[in-house]
Amino acid sequence: MRLFDSHCHFERADAAEITATLARAREAGVEAVLAVGGSPALNASARLAARLSADSPSLPRVFVACGHDRDQATPSRPVGAVLQTEPATAAAPAATTGISAIGEIGLDYHYSPESRNEQLALFRAQLEQSAKVDRPVIIHTREADDDTLSSLREIPSRGIIHCFTGSPEFCRALLDLGFFISISGIVTFRAADNVRASALVVPDDRLLIETDSPFLAPVPMRGKANEPAFVAHTARFLAELRGTTPEALAETTFRNACSILSIS
Repeated sequence: MRLFDSHCHFERADAAEITATLARAREAGVEAVLAVGGSPALNASARLAARLSADSPSLPRVFVACGHDRDQATPSRPVGAVLQTEPATAAAPAATTGISAIGEIGLDYHYSPESRNEQLALFRAQLEQSAKVDRPVIIHTREADDDTLSSLREIPSRGIIHCFTGSPEFCRALLDLGFFISISGIVTFRAADNVRASALVVPDDRLLIETDSPFLAPVPMRGKANEPAFVAHTARFLAELRGTTPEALAETTFRNACSILSIS
């Protein structure tokens, strides 16, 4: 069984810690991960993980997404100032920058409804940026269904809705726009009936799995810091839910991740 964790974060740019985490992932069958940024610190740690992987064939392959998440948008910080912190994020081909996607980006009105206007401006600016350089986006959306959909309809984009927690209706609308849907360990949580219902809506060729580590450890690892190795638990649970084998689901989601990220 080969697994692709399509969304993980490395909170600290600590080479020894990242190397150990990736080694455990490889032991669990994880052959590739997408290390995702969202802030200057997370972007830097994602790049470090990729460099460490490139130097060690025994580790999973690490691909990189860099961007500016909703927490970077504040009334006191204009969008232009945020984007200028990493002007090379998407300015060159992936082969040159090592960046496979833009992200994570998006909207979260659960924790920060007061910055709605700033979040929207930053989100839309990065959607436009990704379209110019033909790079997929990694999108976070929480309690922002209408604004997410209207933005994606107005600014044609492609990519991944990560850690999906919405309704089946929202899921179908995103699928209609061509997006891939990534399911995290939340699908294993007792109260996540909506996530399980949505996971059954996603066709095989648009399904991804992720950890969103170090957050949201799946059952039976609840209470621990999440890490890419734990994506195996999500794969097994989701396979049973969808009536297939863990091996088949792992292979399908691996191929899908390679497809949306243009990985050979």
